[in-house]
Parts: sequence; C-alpha cells; structure tokens
Amino acid sequence: MYEAGRPAGPRVPKLGPLGALDVPARPFVKWAGGKTQLLPELRRRVPSDFGHYWEPFVGGGAMLFDMLQQGTADSGSARVHGSSVTINDSNKWLIETYRAICVDVEGVIERLHDLQNEYRTSKGGEKVFYRVRDLGPGDKPAAIAAYVIFLNKTCFNGLWRVNRKGLFNVPHGKRAGQVTICDEDNLRRVSNVLQHVQVSTGDFELSVRAAAPGDFVYFDPPYVPVSASSDFTAYTKEPFGPAEQIRLRDCAIALLARGVKVVLSNADVPFVRELYKPSLGFKIDKVSAVRSINSKADRRGPVGEVIIT
Repeated sequence: MYEAGRPAGPRVPKLGPLGALDVPARPFVKWAGGKTQLLPELRRRVPSDFGHYWEPFVGGGAMLFDMLQQGTADSGSARVHGSSVTINDSNKWLIETYRAICVDVEGVIERLHDLQNEYRTSKGGEKVFYRVRDLGPGDKPAAIAAYVIFLNKTCFNGLWRVNRKGLFNVPHGKRAGQVTICDEDNLRRVSNVLQHVQVSTGDFELSVRAAAPGDFVYFDPPYVPVSASSDFTAYTKEPFGPAEQIRLRDCAIALLARGVKVVLSNADVPFVRELYKPSLGFKIDKVSAVRSINSKADRRGPVGEVIIT
C-alpha cells in the first residue's frame, strides 16, 4: 500500500480549502465508462454514515473527486477526508499518474507543457503523437504522468487500450488538436484534493482486504460488453472477463457479510442481472448514460447501465 500524501518529493502548492464558489477538481483524463453523468444517481446511494471509503477501480476518478469535494449532500453525510480514502487500479501507469500529480504536480505540468507545445507547433501533431507513444513513458513519475495525460488527450476518442505486452496501441485522434492537453489549474486542484489519499495498484480483491465493518466500497469495474463493437476492456494486459466478473460478485458478497457497505456499477445485460439476482441479496436499479466509446459512431448514445446495492 502506498500513501500518496506522505512520500518524499517536491512540495505541492496549496490552494486552500475549496469553497462553494471555487471550481472543483475534475477528472484529468477521459476514461471509458466515466461516472460524471451518473453522479446524482450514485450520490443517492452513498451510505449516510460510513468509515473508510474504498474505490478499487478508480479510473478517471469522477466519483472520487465528488466524494472528496462535494461530499454526499443528497444523502446527508459529511464530506470524506483524504486520510479516510483508498483508491486502487490495476493500470499501473494510471496509478503512477495519480501519485505524480499528488507529489510533484509542477513537474508534471512542466513536462506536459513541453509536449503540448511540440504537438501544437507540428503540422497536425500526428508525428509527435506516434513518436511519444512508441518511445514509452520512461521511469520518472512526472514523465509517466505527462505521457499518460498527453496520449489520453490526443489519441482516438480518449480511449486507453493496451496490447498483450501491456503497450499502449490506440491511434491518433482525428480532432485531437482541439483539446486542452495541459490544464494546469485543474491539475493543481487535483493535487490539492489528493493529499493524504492512500493509493495502491493491483487486483481489486486484494485492494479491499483491509475493509472493515462500516466502511464503504464502490466498485466500477470494466463493464460486461453490450456488443462486440463496444468490447473495450483492455485497460491492462490482464483481461477482465466473465471469470473476473464472477470473482467480483463473490468479493461483494464477502464484504457485505462482514458488514461493509457496497455499491457496484455495470452494464445492463442479462449476465450481470443473473450475477446479482435478488435471491443473493442484491437490488438492481437501471440508469442510463451517453457513452461515446463504441468503435462505430452510429452506435454511440444512451446505453443501459445498472447500479447495484
């Protein structure tokens, strides 16, 4: 386990507490299945009282940032403090990005600015994109973070996908030049709210083994594919298929049995409804969100999702 707020490293600029009139920190990457649209639905299902908050599939962090800043006013509970939060993801590059933003946000911004300037001053930016993509992230935390954010902002549809060797293999985006690559104000706000959040990388089941009675776990795993053209679950070189979905269900049952409060998200497909059937003690609510991750443009739009409690 890695606690992001305590490692040695450059000082992080303090912005002070986020007031009601301040712009809140928001996800610094576009992540498939991001939960920004569903936050009102999720807030209503957050327990009114809980201990530690665990998010084993943090992804872009929409739910995380909401919990740390807006709190859960709809349910009447208090805002959680970073020292009572643990996030995890099996994507090591993504987790290294969280860590780097926390401890060396100025270093991340400096490297990202360099990439942004090079990208924008080259015709179309395509050659720069492929050079950076093929070169790899290196081993310095700030460089890894800049690499992840740059590719996420300039690749096709903001998709993060790797091959069996774990190498990023998404092509250049057609409209990548229109996006903001280095949003330094948001990165500093993200760094501010991440202080003291505990960060780990690895298997979801291991990441919540210390969850205690009264804690709250939110699972947002790679979704069961609705169709072949929406089958984007290759966030890491390890697959997340039916066996992992079953193991996740069993993990949720075990957590509930020891008094941990659990909420899950997934696609509204028969396999998921069978996994979490009422006879096992679960309640399924159907919700909908607009998704643009489908590889075919004419199939992007509102899709059925479920929130499971």
